[in-house]
Formats: sequence, C-alpha cells, structure tokens
Amino acid sequence: MADSDNSRDRGGIHVTNTGGNVTIGDNNTVTSTVNGAGPALDPGQEALLQAIGKLRADLAGVVPSEQTAALDEELSDAEDEIEATGRAGAGRLRRLRQALTDAGAVTGILASGVAVGQAVGTLLGG
Repeated sequence: MADSDNSRDRGGIHVTNTGGNVTIGDNNTVTSTVNGAGPALDPGQEALLQAIGKLRADLAGVVPSEQTAALDEELSDAEDEIEATGRAGAGRLRRLRQALTDAGAVTGILASGVAVGQAVGTLLGG
C-alpha cells in the first residue's frame, strides 16, 4: 500500500469533488453558489436569496394577479442580480420593497413574504 493510502487509515478526512455544500464540525457556514460559479454572498444577501426562493415557490400556489405577477418579476430579477454579482443593489431592493407593498394582500399572509420584507429592510438599513 502506498504512503498516501495509509493516511486514510489514520482517521483523517478526505473530501474530493463535492457536488454540493459540505460542512464538517461545529459552527460552520455554508455559502451557496450555482455550480461552484458566482461570487460569495454575505449573510444578508444569502438570507434574501433564500427568502426569495421560498416566496416565489409560495406565489406559485396563489391566484395570480397583476400585483403578484409584478412581484414575481421583481423577485426573479433580484435573484438573477444576486447570483450574478453577489448582491442586490439599493435600487433593486427599493423596487422589490415596492412590489411587496403593492402585493401586500398576498405577501402579508405568507411567512415567506414577511421574510423577504425583513431581509430587504435589513439590507436597506431600516
């Protein structure tokens, strides 16, 4: 047996070519990227991206309206911007906040809508 194979017998951990997120031990952070490409996200942007995904999934189950269609478009644009650049800019966040307000009858009763609103508020500083 070669020396490099012996290290595996001593209780070490060897991880190669993971297809997703891997964390080992306590107090670790997982940062998502698409296929390993794209910028790393700060925790606020990561929280917004996750909340957007949940809200878009929830919106698929509601009766569509002009407001929910506009909101879904803003959510999609914000998602694309975060994945491409690592962050949603202030202008995008303000448009998203307005779309949430406009679709308030729906987003106010969805926990995912509240989560997006909170994440946007945090990133805008208020």
